[in-house]
Amino acid sequence: MTVWSPKLEDDLASLLKDWLKHQGRTQSDLRRSLRATSTRMPALMEVLERDHRLGGMPRVAARLCAIEAEWASSDGEGTAASTTRKVANLDPDPFGQLDLLLQEIRDDCAS
Repeated sequence: MTVWSPKLEDDLASLLKDWLKHQGRTQSDLRRSLRATSTRMPALMEVLERDHRLGGMPRVAARLCAIEAEWASSDGEGTAASTTRKVANLDPDPFGQLDLLLQEIRDDCAS
C-alpha cells in the first residue's frame, strides 16, 4: 500500500485542482461532497488522508469516482459543467479519468 506522504499530498492536491477545473466545480462543491470542515485544501486533504488510512489509494480513487458520479447525476441543476456539455452536445462520462486511475491502482495492487 502506498504510504501517505507530503509528495503524495501535493500530487493529489494538484490532481484535485485540475479535476475540479475540468468538472467546472469548486473546492466548495468538493467540501460539500466530502463533508469536510472547510473549503481550504488542507481540510479537504485531511478527509482524503482518513480515507487513505482506511483503504489506501483504491479507497480514495473510489470516493472521488463516487463524487464525480454524484455530480454527473445532479448536473441537470444548471452547473457550469452541465451547460458546457449541453452546448458542446457531449455525452457525459460520469467517471471521467478517475475510473482509469482506479483501474491502474487495482492492477498495481494485484501485482
